[in-house]
Amino acid sequence: MINKNEDNIDFGYKVVKKTDKQKLINKVFDSVASKYDLMNDITSFGIHRNWKNDLINWLSPQQTQNLADIAGGTGDIAQKFLLAGGNSAHVFDINNEMIQVGQEKYKNLKNLKWTNASAENLPVDDNLFERATMSFGLRNITNRKKSLHEIFRILKPGGRFICLEFNRVENDIFRRLYDFWSFNIVPEIGEKITGNKEAYTYLVESIRKFPNQAELSLMFADVGFSRVKYRNLSNGLVSLHSGWKL
Repeated sequence: MINKNEDNIDFGYKVVKKTDKQKLINKVFDSVASKYDLMNDITSFGIHRNWKNDLINWLSPQQTQNLADIAGGTGDIAQKFLLAGGNSAHVFDINNEMIQVGQEKYKNLKNLKWTNASAENLPVDDNLFERATMSFGLRNITNRKKSLHEIFRILKPGGRFICLEFNRVENDIFRRLYDFWSFNIVPEIGEKITGNKEAYTYLVESIRKFPNQAELSLMFADVGFSRVKYRNLSNGLVSLHSGWKL
């Protein structure tokens, strides 16, 4: 059933008030922050690292470029950007627990800055960054269009944004296997590793509620991005979405 109440929004398969979603998201990530990177390795068999490398390769960091990593969590994209030749990286994340884990993890990495902030309200000036990224964060944001507007705002003219997100798998056989793994196995692993089965039940459900490739491309275009393209990875399990501020 379609939820027609504009005050409500999806939280996985549940419907909650928009004003409550961020608090629920914060609770999810507070509970899993210390084990978040480990869970990514286990539940994706480490393939998430390849996807993030593909993002960085497509972004092609240069010494003159400064990155805004939005909903950057523990900073793995920012770290890859710097190691690939970028000048500096600034991680923005609304969850302070995730930031603290990342700060400890990358405490010896230079030119890496952290700010506890919502993707819907980034506390920086217009036209500041040459590049922006978001990895598996957009589906957890209450007002996705507002966050895309913010990313567009903080990019310099000529700047580029790449977003990595899960898709709805189209291949029938692969989808059945993926559904069994994600709905039946991932939450159980989440309970054993983090003690929070419900957090990973939500994360799995949120993937199914997220816009598909064509819909997300339209969202990019609606806020002003040009030359919008996407690349499917791992048979469409995830996609990279790219847009430029011209």
